[in-house]
Amino acid sequence: MLRLLVHCLVDKPPLSTSPCPEVVYLVMSLIHALVAKGSTILAEHKAGKRDFSQATQTILSKIPPNNRHAALCQMKGKLTYVWEQYLFHYISEGGYTYLVMADDAAGRRMPFAFLGELQRKFTSAPSSSNFSDETPAYGLQGSFGPVIASLMHTFNTAPPTDELTRAQNELNQVKDIMVQNVEQILSRGERIELLVDKTDVMAGQATAFRRGARSVRREMWWKNTRILILSFFVALFLLWLLVAQFCGAGLNHCSVRS
Repeated sequence: MLRLLVHCLVDKPPLSTSPCPEVVYLVMSLIHALVAKGSTILAEHKAGKRDFSQATQTILSKIPPNNRHAALCQMKGKLTYVWEQYLFHYISEGGYTYLVMADDAAGRRMPFAFLGELQRKFTSAPSSSNFSDETPAYGLQGSFGPVIASLMHTFNTAPPTDELTRAQNELNQVKDIMVQNVEQILSRGERIELLVDKTDVMAGQATAFRRGARSVRREMWWKNTRILILSFFVALFLLWLLVAQFCGAGLNHCSVRS
């Protein structure tokens, strides 16, 4: 049984909230893609071995030219059908339907990016300008089928980065740079604090050295002063002894002789 999911994500801001949530894809797997005019398949490519022709024909038959769900979204028809574990995404515009079957794990953003690129390539291809209502089914398979196959291979192996992913990557890079700058500032602050602490320690040591030097200088001055005073008294005593030999202890004989 097919269930219809109205997909109104296109032409909205990437970061806006929407009742139709996006699913971040982890496993990118596009299985079946086609371009149709009404219910007539013009070109397709199948990446898997399982045949989903009946499911795709059923979906194509349910897409009228004036899609009422597209009118609700006020844009061209960009909707999603759910079948088993697979999602059938399609864009319907100008009578053409661009449909891709994807794994549920592929989400919605990548398949619709694929459909947008498929539509651009189809409208710019020379074969699309030569198309008429009389073109039979698979009339463009030979010219446009390889284009679908190449585009599916590109999106399955190395899909282009969309604007939301690119913006997220840029934000992550800016965040990493800011974290590195903050870490460098914190590390520099720690080094500055360590340098200030060492400076304070050296200043304290210098103050203690000056105080010690002043104390040593004062002690040396008193020591020299005591030595000078002691030397003066010793010299005075020796002079007295010398004079006392000739004049007596009380220096009386020298005064009598004179």
